[in-house]
Amino acid sequence: MLPKKIQFCSRCVVSNQRPRTEFDKEGVCNACRWAEKKFGDGVDWDKREKELVKLLDKHRSKDGSFDVLVPGSAGKDSALVIHQLKHKYGMHPLQVTWAPFIYTDIGFQNFNNMIQHGFDGITMWPNGMLHRKLSRVAFELKGDPFEPFVWGQKAMPFQLALRFKIPLIFYGENGEVEYGGSFKNASKPHESPDDWDELYLKGAGVNEIIQKAYKMGILSKEEMANHNFEFYKAPAKKDVKRLGLQMHWWSYYKPWVPQENYYYAAKNTGFEANTKRTDATYSKAFSIDDRLDPFHWLLAFIKFGQGRATREACSDVRCGHITREEAVALVQRYDHEFPATYFNDFLTYLGMTEKHFWQIIDQYRQPHIWKKEKGKWKLRFVVSNKSVYGETPKNP
Repeated sequence: MLPKKIQFCSRCVVSNQRPRTEFDKEGVCNACRWAEKKFGDGVDWDKREKELVKLLDKHRSKDGSFDVLVPGSAGKDSALVIHQLKHKYGMHPLQVTWAPFIYTDIGFQNFNNMIQHGFDGITMWPNGMLHRKLSRVAFELKGDPFEPFVWGQKAMPFQLALRFKIPLIFYGENGEVEYGGSFKNASKPHESPDDWDELYLKGAGVNEIIQKAYKMGILSKEEMANHNFEFYKAPAKKDVKRLGLQMHWWSYYKPWVPQENYYYAAKNTGFEANTKRTDATYSKAFSIDDRLDPFHWLLAFIKFGQGRATREACSDVRCGHITREEAVALVQRYDHEFPATYFNDFLTYLGMTEKHFWQIIDQYRQPHIWKKEKGKWKLRFVVSNKSVYGETPKNP
């Protein structure tokens, strides 16, 4: 349940409408407090470096066979992780990619650039018909067409690690800690699949969505077969335990700075930013590989009153790249922008009319976040430099 009184962090531009984000008595969000800790003297990074070296020494293969899986799309973050594992720490990483719904041109180019810079990779393409149907159901029932991608992105690396008998997986950042959320794993280098329902599946697991899709007549009885969804689901606990399989976050061992990741990837793996900024934000290099990705952020804006520009501005404030005043201006200018560039691709992919799209969108508007004036929806409050409770927006 979202708080009915909207309040914004006094340091960044996130609001208390972001799920699992907490404010302290000074009105500072938990992600800002973590940034204060990691960029100050709250973390012994030398100690964590030693932990990392010890971990990698334990898993490094002697014959050059793959010894660590790195999930990623060849974006800036996974590029940094896989490059450093190979060239700084002498590991033999295998990149595993859960394919985007629809690759953007720049996304596929960056994927190819990564492979051509000397890395091995496996791309898992889920059944296109089922993937599309799951995305449609997730959009209608949970307000996020991107969820099937998240399921596979989390589960597929574990499934492949078991098949290859590689007991180490390295992701980039612990998003719950870096961007605000649950801090239950803040002092841990890894998480368990036991956490997935709470942190990533929003209380409704894959099986529940599949069952609802069947009841809606979207999935047939034949399509309900378990083997069709194996790579969307966490593996059996006994199998994970038998292999000793663990997933670690790079951000536990290294200070996580997305902008620095971009510079590193551009220099070392051929990563390229877009030639223009992404819809609904001011950046050109973040999360640019999937044409459906902007609609994940649109739904965040609809459901919580904060979208893609908010997410990126918060991170930039915490990393010291911009001031809160600058972040407020960026959010007020870009957060409400509709992601028109790939809208037709989105409708075609989901097999949906524009009229039905807006019917679904409007179902997810909370009355304490939105109001309708003269036939147009308008946020009740936007982030402000005047008050932590926001101000009435100038934009519709």
